Amino acid sequence: MSSHRTVTRVTGLLVVASFVFAACSGIGGGASAGASAGKMDDLVAAAKKEGNLTTIALPHSWCNYGEMLTGFTAKYGIKINELNPDGSSAQEVDAIKANQTNPGPQAPDVIDVGLSFGPQAKTDKLITPYKVATWADIPDKAKDADGYWYGDYYGVLSFETNTKVVKNVPKDWVDLLKPEYKGQVALSGDPTKSNQAISAVWAAALANGGSIDNVQPGLDFFKKLNDSGNFVPVIAKTATVAAGETPIRITWTYNGLSDKDSLKGNPPVEVAVPTSGRFGGMYVQAISAYAPHPNAARLWMEYLYSDEGQLIWLKGYCNPIRYDAMKAASKIPADLAAKLPDTAGAALPTLDQITAATTAITTGWPTTVGVTVK
Repeated sequence: MSSHRTVTRVTGLLVVASFVFAACSGIGGGASAGASAGKMDDLVAAAKKEGNLTTIALPHSWCNYGEMLTGFTAKYGIKINELNPDGSSAQEVDAIKANQTNPGPQAPDVIDVGLSFGPQAKTDKLITPYKVATWADIPDKAKDADGYWYGDYYGVLSFETNTKVVKNVPKDWVDLLKPEYKGQVALSGDPTKSNQAISAVWAAALANGGSIDNVQPGLDFFKKLNDSGNFVPVIAKTATVAAGETPIRITWTYNGLSDKDSLKGNPPVEVAVPTSGRFGGMYVQAISAYAPHPNAARLWMEYLYSDEGQLIWLKGYCNPIRYDAMKAASKIPADLAAKLPDTAGAALPTLDQITAATTAITTGWPTTVGVTVK
């Protein structure tokens, strides 16, 4: 993944209700019901009997997944096999496709992907429905009605800058074209495969005369960035930012802020939400229809969507999907809410718009920009 509206620090997931998602029709079979107290005991026992869970594309610094993974194992004693931590959403789905008849260690049980990848995985019959115990807290427009996929958290694109290398921190998209940033700007993924990178191109479109329905200006912007020599065709990560290889990384707010914490000033990092072209993106969870450990997969979902799991994401600067319900129940610590960045004015596309833009950007990048990011 690092290669998943008006928002303020206090409104949290109220904004998710503004998503206009069309509920997908079922492909057969009903969703498994979430675990009640008694059923939870049975689920825990069944999951422990399986003894393992296979995840994919979950960097420990992404949304505080490191704590989430260790917390799950500590609570239930279930070992986690982590595949391709820096993989993209497309690679997660491809891993399910490639292992439909292979129950071995390369077969993921669960995925966490960009919104557009969830409905397509359902259409392709790669995922299976499951509704967690807290299902009612997830806004209807942020989940598949049949339980095949469901929103988990969201963030807004930002510029993460190594200020030891870059003295003048870019504050807006047009700044990235300045000659002083030659060989310094990078994406957090391949824009033909990565939801995060696709979203970055889309955001650039909004800041350069485009719109939610017109992404071509974003592709044109990255062509200018590449032609100027400012763009670095390397998938930016924490290590490349710290080393100065990609000192300006276009990434979700939660990734940049997590890096700022983990690097502890060595080097110093500043995270800026651009003044224009603000773009928000939600990721979704799903269980593989071919999961080797189906009970462990369901237990993992229960953990993610419990109060405990939601607060772990919030600690990683992600806005968890149950934020509104938890806030109403006074379950959101004030100090955690206050740490969320101001992202007012961020655009939030509909599912149909995401599908159209994803196609336009993944097919248009090779012809318009003409550089491979790897």
